Amino acid sequence: MNNTVKSQVLELDGVDLGFSEADYKQIAEQGIPLENVKRQLGFLKNGIAKTNLYAHASLGNGIINLSESDFHTRALFFDANKSKLKLLKFVPASGAATRMFKFLNAFLNDFDIENETINAYINRKKANDLAVFIVGMDKFPFFEEVYTKLKEVYPNFDSLSRDYKNYYFIKILLSPDYFDFANKPKGILPFHVYLNNIATPIEEHLYECGYYSSVNGISNLHFTVSESHLSQFESILSSVKHLVEKETQTKVTVNYSFQDKSTDTIAVDMMNNPFRDEKGKLVFRPGGHGALIQNLNSLDADIIFVKNIDNVILHNNENIALYKKALAGILLDIQHQVFDYLNLIEKGTFTEDKIAEITQFFKAKLNREISSDFEKNTFEDKVEFIKNALNRPIRVCGMVKNEGEPGGGPFWVLNDKNEASLQIVESNQIDISDKNQAKILNESTHFNPVDLVCGIKNHKGEKFDLTQFIDHNSGFVVDKNVGGVAIKGYELPGLWNGAMAQWLTIFAQVPLLTFNPVKTVNDLLKPAHQRD
Repeated sequence: MNNTVKSQVLELDGVDLGFSEADYKQIAEQGIPLENVKRQLGFLKNGIAKTNLYAHASLGNGIINLSESDFHTRALFFDANKSKLKLLKFVPASGAATRMFKFLNAFLNDFDIENETINAYINRKKANDLAVFIVGMDKFPFFEEVYTKLKEVYPNFDSLSRDYKNYYFIKILLSPDYFDFANKPKGILPFHVYLNNIATPIEEHLYECGYYSSVNGISNLHFTVSESHLSQFESILSSVKHLVEKETQTKVTVNYSFQDKSTDTIAVDMMNNPFRDEKGKLVFRPGGHGALIQNLNSLDADIIFVKNIDNVILHNNENIALYKKALAGILLDIQHQVFDYLNLIEKGTFTEDKIAEITQFFKAKLNREISSDFEKNTFEDKVEFIKNALNRPIRVCGMVKNEGEPGGGPFWVLNDKNEASLQIVESNQIDISDKNQAKILNESTHFNPVDLVCGIKNHKGEKFDLTQFIDHNSGFVVDKNVGGVAIKGYELPGLWNGAMAQWLTIFAQVPLLTFNPVKTVNDLLKPAHQRD
C-alpha cells in the first residue's frame, strides 16, 4: 500500500469512519481517490440537492427550430468543412438486455402452465405487454430461429396446445441453456429482418458510420462494453464488418473500452455505514453511465457522435444521416466563431469594440446572459471572463417532441449563483413535491433522445480534460437490494447530465424518426423496426 493511502484518514463531518488498513488497501487497489470516497459517503448520508428548474426549454427559448431547408444547409456545411477532421462515433453498450425482457421473466416466474391458462394470467396480472408479445410473436426477428430450435427440442411441438407452444417459446428464448437473451448485451441481439440477413444493432451502427461519421472513406467506431461481453461483440464484428465496409465504401476502425473500476462508487447500509460483503470487504458498485465521461475523455477525435446502442432504425440511414450531419454542422459553425474569438485573445489583438459583439453572441448563439456586473469590470477582467466562458468543450444535442417517453429532458436550470444554463435533467433530479418545479416538469415539451455531437478540443487543437467540466453535485442516490439486504448506492452525474454540465450547450429539435429505442422487446414490433 502506498504512503499516500497510509497517511490519510477518512473522516466525515469530523468523525473518523474507522476504516482499517485493509479497507484503505482495497480502495487503493480499486484506484479510487480517497477524496471521491469521502464525497460519495457525504452524498449518501446527507442526500443530494434537487436540481433548481427555472423553466423548460422550448422552441425559440433554448431549442433551435430548424426547417427542412435548414437541416440540408447545415449538413452541407458539415460536409464542406470535415475533410481535415477526425470523426468518431461513441456508442454506450455496456448493459445486458435484462429490462428488455423483464415482463417475460416475470411471466415465467409467476405462471403455472399446469394450473392456469395464459389468458387467465394476462387478465389476473393485467399483463397487456405479454398479450402484445404473443400476438406479434411471428413478427420478431428471432422468431424463425427460436421456432426451429423448439421443434428440435420438442419433437411433438406442432401437436401441442397454443398455450404450451407460447410458454415454451418464451422459456427457450430466455433459458440460459438456449438463447438466454435477457443476459446478453443488446448489441448482439437480432433487431431487423432484411431480405438476406437479420441485423444486430452492432451492424446497424456500422452502416451508420458510412453515412455520416466518415471522412475520405475512413470512420471510427467506439463501443463501451462489459469485459464479459467483449468476445460476443468481436464475433459479430468479424462476421459482418467486411460486408458493411464493402457496401458503404468505408473503412471502419472499431475500438472498445470498459468502465474503469476507479469510477465505481461505495455502497452503504440504511444507517449510512459502509456496506460490506460476507468476507467483510467494502462493496463498490458501478457508477452508472456518468462513469463513461472517463472513456470519452480518453478518445482522440475532433467531432464525436454519441448515440445509444438500441437507437437504430431499419432502412432509413440516409434520413438519419441528414439530421446527424446537420447537428454536426451547427457544432462546427459555433466552434468556428468561438475559436476566432479565442485566437484573437491568444494573439493579443482582441479589442474593446468586440465586447458588444461577444455579448450578443453569448445571448443569441450560446443561450447565455452576461451579468450586468460584467460592464463594471476592467477590460482585462472582461477578456479573462470571456476566455474562461468560451474555452470549453461544446455539445449540440438533438431534442424530440415529448410523447410521454420516460427519461430526461431539456430545461433551464439555476445554479447556486442564480445563473441560468441549459441542462439535460432526469425526472429523479427534480423535486416534484414542489408545485412550481412539478409545473415546469409537466409543461415540458421535449425529450432527450441521447443524440449528441461533441467537440472536445480547444482552439489550439488540444484535447480538453473533460473531468474538469463535471457538476459533482448532480449525481443520484439510489436504493438497491443485495441478497435481501436494503442498501443505498451512489450513481455519478449522468454522462449527458451533470458530467457535461459545464460544457457550451446548444439544443436543436430533430424529427421523431431519429428516435427509435428498444427499451422492451415489444418495441421491435414498431414500424421503425419492421419491414413494410
